[in-house]
Amino acid sequence: MIRNNKISFRMLDINDVMLAFGSGWLLILSFPKFGTGLLAWVSLTPLFYALRGEKTFRQGLFLGLITGLTAQVGIMYWITHVVVDYGYLPYPVGIAAMLLLAAYLSLYTGLFSAAVVYFRKQGMPLWMAAPLLWTCLEYAKSHLLTGFPWENLGYSQYLHLPLIQIADIAGVYGVTFFIVLSNAMIYELLFVAGSKKMILAKILIGVGIFLMIYCYGIFRIQEIGRQMTTATTVAVRIVQGNIDQSVKWDPQYQRETIDIHTALSMSEKPSSNPELIVWPETAFPAFFQDVNDLHRTVVGFVNQSRSWLLFGSPTYDRQEKDITLFNSALLLSPEGTSMERYSKVHLVPYGEYVPLRQFFPYINKLVEGIGDFGTGPGYRPLTFGPYRVGVLICYEGIFPGAARTYKRSGADFLVNLTNDAWFGRTSAPYQHLSMTAFRAVENRLDVVRAANTGISAFIDATGKMTSTSALFEKAFLDGKVHINKERTFYANQGDVFIYICSLILMIMSVVITLRRKSHD
Repeated sequence: MIRNNKISFRMLDINDVMLAFGSGWLLILSFPKFGTGLLAWVSLTPLFYALRGEKTFRQGLFLGLITGLTAQVGIMYWITHVVVDYGYLPYPVGIAAMLLLAAYLSLYTGLFSAAVVYFRKQGMPLWMAAPLLWTCLEYAKSHLLTGFPWENLGYSQYLHLPLIQIADIAGVYGVTFFIVLSNAMIYELLFVAGSKKMILAKILIGVGIFLMIYCYGIFRIQEIGRQMTTATTVAVRIVQGNIDQSVKWDPQYQRETIDIHTALSMSEKPSSNPELIVWPETAFPAFFQDVNDLHRTVVGFVNQSRSWLLFGSPTYDRQEKDITLFNSALLLSPEGTSMERYSKVHLVPYGEYVPLRQFFPYINKLVEGIGDFGTGPGYRPLTFGPYRVGVLICYEGIFPGAARTYKRSGADFLVNLTNDAWFGRTSAPYQHLSMTAFRAVENRLDVVRAANTGISAFIDATGKMTSTSALFEKAFLDGKVHINKERTFYANQGDVFIYICSLILMIMSVVITLRRKSHD
């Protein structure tokens, strides 16, 4: 027994610690590139078993932190690679940066476990409390401090199409809710005593919910498939230049970079030219708005191809002596005379801007070389011919709200321009792709994903990847993008599911508080 004034903390059994550690590993193995999502359905069961008995709030918090920290280190380990290889910081600093982010993200798992202990002591069944708690905390993680929804639990199911179609109603959070509910029911069936009728009821409820979600998924996949047979299509070519990050901004390599993209755009052209050619984020390694030889080369290319060109390029706005840089996407007409621009709205903290720079000047020394990009005016679709395209640059593809705004603004399909070269051959490119697929399901919009080093892909409105490229290869993909005008519940109403979960959780808390007061 360890005592500190009035605080008493009973040491945890090593078996409980190992169970919490095991849950963390099961979560790691639920996400790409290590897993296919199947282990997610049992990943939290060891943690629930570790929380059994007379655990205190603090013990629950500690066990949750173990699970969370283990999982986040295994999922986010690639942060070290980015910081060391491209931030040019010492390896220990890279590890420290990754651990700091993992520790922050593990707080949500810790709070979840502590709250599970609290609600159980108040007589609340695990199957009722756990999915509400996890889903609401996941939503909080996705929005607090600019938000970081990287590999929320529901994203683990991106390969299992029938199970993710409910995202057009409840978003990825609906999938998360069902996974946690299943974990809780599995735990209660295996380890919580009850009458045969109660056990049978739990089995029937669990199987019934699964069948409803699965059948809804099958129905929606078939329905979308029928819609696509009569939908208008747009011929699109994706170009993957595979430009090494170490030379991407080298002035001596700029001409070769443009030549690689133009050559891939024109090679083995089909009999009918693509209406739209898509190059990745910052594929133009200079300021396209400056008219020079590189600019004229690209204009000459679109004149020859007779296709619209959507590509990434840095841009700037000048106001007197002040210059603001932007990470932008430019849409160039076949004549090269008309150009639309979208500038990135949701910037990457410590990648494209430094938060709190004005309050903590010493941060500049830690992140030397990182500039402050400007924020674009909003998620506004770009127009080419009769079509409107919503552009998500890199990191923006993991935020449901951005794609939803485009859908409500009349976008006909989405394009995700990204440069995942930073991630090397880690899990990050696979993880990034898995999240982007959900934007298609939530809004029933096809997604075109152009990545500098891969993974580039065509994703249809059911989340199916109809065509993908390999990592670190020069490639192009040809495909047809379907125009779907259907407005989903999620696109129209947003995160209503989360609001309902939060309301139920608040009602439960009020009921518990009133019941405790009545007993005092």
